[in-house]
Amino acid sequence: MTDNGRARAPMVWALVVREAAQGPPFAELIVEVGADLYPELVEAAVDSGFTLAAGEPPDTSGVVEVGDGRVKRLTLVGGRQLWEPDTHVEVSPGWLAAAGGRGAAVVILVRPGTWPPGLIELGPEERLEAFTRRFEQEQRAGRILHGTVSVQV
Repeated sequence: MTDNGRARAPMVWALVVREAAQGPPFAELIVEVGADLYPELVEAAVDSGFTLAAGEPPDTSGVVEVGDGRVKRLTLVGGRQLWEPDTHVEVSPGWLAAAGGRGAAVVILVRPGTWPPGLIELGPEERLEAFTRRFEQEQRAGRILHGTVSVQV
């Protein structure tokens, strides 16, 4: 649903801290929305500078707003599109430190159905392996967007 420029829909949000070959680690935010809002999210992301996930993520006009220990929203298209999680997405101190170390975060947008069914029931190692396999399949197929966004705390 969209309400005054704010999109609210079932979403899956995941925060990841990824080690870098050089320099500080990367803070990543992986977002999946329902099929009904996916085209709108893709359009807003592309208008903000996101590209297919190949190579380094480009700088975008996107902003991740964090407050009270959680992700409040993802702002796209110069503030004209606000995407808010439908549940509390807790932000770890490690994620905040990685975002602060780079001065930004990488947002990765995946298409509906990217999260394998039953993922939450798996153990941590199995969960990581299952999601990584699916993510890599989607990336090779050209169905993942990414971009570097600023982080407002």
